[in-house]
Amino acid sequence: MKIALVAQHTTSLAEDARLRELSRSLAGKGHRVTVYARKDGAAAPAKAELEPGVQIELIGPGDKHASDESQLLAQVPAFSQPLHERWRHERPDVVHALRWTSGLASLAAARDLRIPVVQSFDSLGVAERRHHVLPLSVGTERIRLEPAIGRSVNAVVAGSSDEESDLTRLGVPRRSIKVVPCGVDTDEFNPEGPVADRTGRHRLVTVADLQEHDALATLLQALSKVPGAELVVAGGPPRAKLRGDMAYRRLAKVAESLDVTGRVLFAGEVGRGALPPLLRSADLLVNVSEYDPTGMLSVQAMACGTPVVATAVGGQVDAVVDGTTGILVPPGRPALLAQRIRQLLAHPMLLEAFSVAAADRARSRYSWDRIAHETLAVYDTAVDKAAALAA
Repeated sequence: MKIALVAQHTTSLAEDARLRELSRSLAGKGHRVTVYARKDGAAAPAKAELEPGVQIELIGPGDKHASDESQLLAQVPAFSQPLHERWRHERPDVVHALRWTSGLASLAAARDLRIPVVQSFDSLGVAERRHHVLPLSVGTERIRLEPAIGRSVNAVVAGSSDEESDLTRLGVPRRSIKVVPCGVDTDEFNPEGPVADRTGRHRLVTVADLQEHDALATLLQALSKVPGAELVVAGGPPRAKLRGDMAYRRLAKVAESLDVTGRVLFAGEVGRGALPPLLRSADLLVNVSEYDPTGMLSVQAMACGTPVVATAVGGQVDAVVDGTTGILVPPGRPALLAQRIRQLLAHPMLLEAFSVAAADRARSRYSWDRIAHETLAVYDTAVDKAAALAA
């Protein structure tokens, strides 16, 4: 199968781990994959063979600074027209658009060519607005257009059951939606391998944007009710630059007011290579994000054999099997969060059972091999649907 992956939001596979792993996994199953990304204005080659079966084509004119969605939307016509010309001369069997502006570009480029289009949104504007991630002052066009894109394509890949529910409320037919989560690299994230240094205390780890003040403040409040445990907070600028970061200073004041400063380590930015050792060093990953469309951090921790305590939102509800691979709690409940953490830390055998179950679930449900297999099944369905409509 000739597969076109359209990623107008990015300028390279190095920027998007999901795109890189998906294209590699599809090619590993014998398919020819071409990734169409945005040219950033630099003197990069227009075409490049990244590895056997995976080619990237950069389409311009582009602007490396165009990351705002309104800017990407303005560039859709300049992106879709070259796509149309390419596909008119070398037709792919299926197009998979990643994010909403890629969907607009793909539908425009595939018009009159009878090429089936599959859409992944990654995160919906209505969900981001509901969880206050998307300010009221932006995103109007996105919220208006995403339902139309979902109804126009041949199939939609939802990242979670929560996203599937949102899509159906937006009028996308349920029969057109298939839930396929983001995968995890089980060679990189697994129970074996280096472990970050730790003290003799129980260790909790969280990885978050320090701007998520309310969620992290809730976690610090919970920590104050878990005597003897330490918390590593990974995220934000590099550690050497933390003191100049306003979000860090606000959280440090919260920690001081709760008298937990001596038990909290703000680690700053943690590179991808350092993340698996950090996750392996934890007794628990605590993911208190109030909006998490994929639950990917929880899956990565589970793949390392680390049980998870997470807020019951978005992709977390699918990823964490409550009472088996971890515990789900409502957001904004520090006392309940602390209670659940204390219960797990007090029962080492239960923690070990959760660890084994977590690694097994991550490996069996979220390996890229399985994700590629399920994605190909969606492509087959879209191809069959397009053929039936053309008949």
